[in-house]
Amino acid sequence: MAARERLPPWHERQRLPNGREVLIRPIRPEDAEPLRAGFGLLQPDEVRQRFLYALKELTPEMAERFTRVNPKTEFALVAAEPLPPGEALVGAVARIAIDDNGLDAEFAILVSRYIAHMGLGRYLMTRLVKWARGKKVQRIYGDVFEHNLAMLALAQSLGFEREFQQDAPGLIRVSLDLRKTPDAP
Repeated sequence: MAARERLPPWHERQRLPNGREVLIRPIRPEDAEPLRAGFGLLQPDEVRQRFLYALKELTPEMAERFTRVNPKTEFALVAAEPLPPGEALVGAVARIAIDDNGLDAEFAILVSRYIAHMGLGRYLMTRLVKWARGKKVQRIYGDVFEHNLAMLALAQSLGFEREFQQDAPGLIRVSLDLRKTPDAP
């Protein structure tokens, strides 16, 4: 019987339905340059759905900020090639940050079209929820364009509720009350 590989906390190997293996792990500062390089592979609509506005490039400063998280209030995972950080192409990023009130946390997920529709977004969301529960967060939320039907369907399937934003036309806030859903993701 082969010895089972022990991975550090929050590290998991996943085989996608297309046979590709990815390593899901916390984001690292070394991921800044691969994030910048991979940004050019994204379609304008993918960028807009994640950042909520058009963005032509991921600047070195933005990449640096994304890859350096405050472990007390932020958590970010990547789905990357099973190579060392800094060498691995990053195909998905999931982030969550606790608000100043300490009770709510905002999430964002970006999955490249190359590995979309393979269950990775769902899996990453469940990891964000698990982290938020561990931090005693009461509610997680994210803003989604009303035409991002895949993300809205994913959120609904995980028990998120929709909150229409009067001050942000075209955006729908989805939220999950973690106090009401003890057994949810």
